[in-house]
Amino acid sequence: MTKPGHESLRIDRIACTGHGQCAELLPELISLDEWGYPVQHGTAVPRSLRAHARRAIRACPRLALRTTAQDSPP
Repeated sequence: MTKPGHESLRIDRIACTGHGQCAELLPELISLDEWGYPVQHGTAVPRSLRAHARRAIRACPRLALRTTAQDSPP
């Protein structure tokens, strides 16, 4: 049986216009720089924060935030 993979958080910096909602909803993984744009603190989304990450993704007005599934190494 295959081990479940993990999710990685991705910010599309081209699409992002700096609304800051992602940092408000997911401060454990995202903060804002001095211009109000998101700064990631690591890419792996811990299992305990996945629901919060999905909520932040849905709230992004520019659809600039997403997660991608990553396979665990064997």
